Amino acid sequence: MITVIIPYYQKESGILTRALASIAAQQSPGMAVHVLIVDDASPISAESEVKNLNPNNHTLQIIKQNNGGPGSARNTGINNAPPQTRYIAFLDSDDEWSPDHLRRAVTAMGVGFDFYFADHHQLGATVGAFARAGRIRPEDHPQIPLPDKNIHAYTGDLLDQIIRGNVIGTSTVVYDFLRFPDKRFKIEFTNAGEDYLFWMDIAHSGAKGIFSNQSEAKYGRGVNIYAGTGWGNEKHLLRIHNEIKYKKLICDIFPITPLQHSHIIRDLKSLRFSFAQDLLHRVFHRKKLPLSLLREHFVLDPLSFLLLPLALLSSLTQRRKAKAP
Repeated sequence: MITVIIPYYQKESGILTRALASIAAQQSPGMAVHVLIVDDASPISAESEVKNLNPNNHTLQIIKQNNGGPGSARNTGINNAPPQTRYIAFLDSDDEWSPDHLRRAVTAMGVGFDFYFADHHQLGATVGAFARAGRIRPEDHPQIPLPDKNIHAYTGDLLDQIIRGNVIGTSTVVYDFLRFPDKRFKIEFTNAGEDYLFWMDIAHSGAKGIFSNQSEAKYGRGVNIYAGTGWGNEKHLLRIHNEIKYKKLICDIFPITPLQHSHIIRDLKSLRFSFAQDLLHRVFHRKKLPLSLLREHFVLDPLSFLLLPLALLSSLTQRRKAKAP
């Protein structure tokens, strides 16, 4: 059995039904499909979205929980996967699969692999994420001789790929649940990093990765962690806080190389500067400061506050340039 886990929180009707329609359109993967929707206290309930559906190629289950974020919702799905589950697949509620996604994933993992991901199209993109980001060259990874084309065995260090140039889209991931039954998302990261850490945990545990160079998911426009995260928005500051926490945690829990450490340090410098810029934006625009978050962040990363003078200088310089004739 494949258990498809959908964390659900949306404010607009019809989004979930499109995701479910893409599941109903799946070509047979050769095993039963069970869809588990975790309603994360969504304003538009999952029940109202599925009441008129009558799927004939999968079973459907809804679990309700208090709002805990996507990582928490995915964990609830994993914890409630039926005992006959062999593979777990993730699909976000605003995304859609190509009709052959599950079949290709099962075929690929059936030849000795246990972690599958695929190219995908991000919101509004006309080019696949692999080509857009330029972080992976499929030709560097051997193509597996299968009836389905463009499936490659990942060669190299998958953990390094995720740390220095992640290409894994959550809605394309399928993994062997029997091989990794104890893996869970870190729920303290409500809007940044929890998915990357999950992939890293699996990679560090020796996963054999395989991927499709064919786009197998189309990302949609629903409620997501980056919605409403512009300068001065509390979500923006919280996202930066969580990204800094996530980057620092990598160094604590994984045996990283000097090259990986240098990459993380560069990312931290950029994030700290963004944090300082956001604070100054709030001050300039007389917006309320989130004091509890600032106190928590000072404990986490006091260096962020040391960049305030540099961020102020940069802001003043930009303002002078903008006023120059």
